[in-house]
Amino acid sequence: MKNKRIYLFLTLLLIAVFITVFCACNNNDTEYISAYEIAVKNGFNGTEEEWLKQLHTTNTVEKTPITYNTSVDSAHDVSVAANIGLKSAVSIYCTHTIITNSWFGQPQTKQAQSAGSGVIYSLEDNGSAYIITNHHVVYENSNNTSNHISDDIKVFLYGMEGNGYAIPATYVGGSLNYDIAVLRIENSVVLKKSIDARTVAAVEIADSNNVRPGQLSIAIGNPEAEGISVTSGIVSVDSEYIDMTAVDNRTKISLRVIRTDTAVNSGNSGGGLFDDTGRLIGIVNAKSGEENVENIAYAIPSNVARAIADNIIYYSPLMNKQCVMRVLLNVTVQTSGLSTTLSEEDGFINKIEQVTIASIMDGSIVKDKLEIGDIINSITIGDKTTQITRQYMFIDALLDARVGSDVKIGYTRNGQQETATITITQDCLAEY
Repeated sequence: MKNKRIYLFLTLLLIAVFITVFCACNNNDTEYISAYEIAVKNGFNGTEEEWLKQLHTTNTVEKTPITYNTSVDSAHDVSVAANIGLKSAVSIYCTHTIITNSWFGQPQTKQAQSAGSGVIYSLEDNGSAYIITNHHVVYENSNNTSNHISDDIKVFLYGMEGNGYAIPATYVGGSLNYDIAVLRIENSVVLKKSIDARTVAAVEIADSNNVRPGQLSIAIGNPEAEGISVTSGIVSVDSEYIDMTAVDNRTKISLRVIRTDTAVNSGNSGGGLFDDTGRLIGIVNAKSGEENVENIAYAIPSNVARAIADNIIYYSPLMNKQCVMRVLLNVTVQTSGLSTTLSEEDGFINKIEQVTIASIMDGSIVKDKLEIGDIINSITIGDKTTQITRQYMFIDALLDARVGSDVKIGYTRNGQQETATITITQDCLAEY
C-alpha cells in the first residue's frame, strides 16, 4: 500500500477456486539459452538440479552465525523474532513522472511520490541484493514509463532511513496478477557496510503450507511512509481467496492470501509477515477497507512469493522479459471432497481436500496420461515432492517448473496409484 498521499493499489494472484492452467504457445524461431547453461559457461560445476537448489545460496553472504536465545520462554518472544525480521526489512520510496493536461490543453509534467516496504531475498558480498516487494508498490497507472513502473526507486535499510543512505534499486520484473515484484541492488557501499556489520541478512523463508490459524504473525513495514515499524497479531485464516480489481484499475484478479489480524496500514505493502522465529510466512499486500470491518489484513503466502521471485530471476535474463513465465498444463482441477485430521504430533487440526482432474483440454501435455476424475496425490519437480492435500498446492508447485523440467504427478485411478511423467516444453509457458 502506498502512503496516504497516493492511491491505494492492490493487485492480486490469478488463482481461482477452480484452477484452469492453459497451454500457451510461443511459436517463434528464437533460440533460448537456459540460465543454467549461462551459469555453466560462467564456471558453475554441477547438475541443473544442484544449480536450482543453490540459486540463492551460491552467492549468499556467509558470516559467523550469531547465536540467539531460543529457549521455550524466548522462542515466542515477539522482540526476538522481530529483530531477526528487521535485518531483512527495507523501506521503499518511488518517484513517478506523470504527464497531465493543463487548462489550456498543454501537457504538464509533475512528480508524485509513493512508499512501501520490502524484504531482502538474497545478499552478495559486494553489496548486491535482490528485494521482494509488491508490484503495486512500484507501479503507478499514470506513470509515463512504458510499463508504468517507477524508474527512480530508493531503498533504505532499517535504522538508516536518512539522507545520504538511500540505495538505488532497479526493477527486475514482476506481475500485476500475482502482485509480486523483484528489485535489484548493485554494489551498494551502504549495504556492504551493513553486511560486514551483520546488521542485515537475507530473509529466512518458512513453508507457508505449515501456517496454522492462531499462530503469531509479525508485520514489519513502512506504514504511512514514516519508517520501518513492527506490529503483531495472529493468523486468522491460513488460506483463502479474495477477488479485487488490480492496480491498473481494470483487470479483475483473484488472490490466494493468508488472513491476519496484525495491524497493517498504507505503506506496509511489500513488507514481511513473520512467524515466532523470525521466518517469513507472507508478503503483506492488502487490508480490508470496509467501514464496519476491523483487523482484517492479507499477505501473499511465502511459498508463492518465493516461487514468483525465483521465476522472475530465472527467466528475466533468459528471455529479456519483466514478467512471470508460468507453466500451464491446459487442465482444470477441483476439490471433490473435504475432511479434517488431527495431528498426533502437535495437536493441530489439518484441512484435507481431495483434488481431482475436472477437465483436460485439447492439446494438453497430459492428454494421454491423466483422465477426468483422477485423484491427484503428489507432484514431484526435481528432488522436491509435494503431497497434495489442498488444491492450491498443485498450482503453487507448478510455479517451480521450468522448460525441460520433468514433472511427476502421482494420482489414483479406480483405486490404483499411478504416476504420470511429463516434460515441460516451451509451449507450456505463458506470461503473467
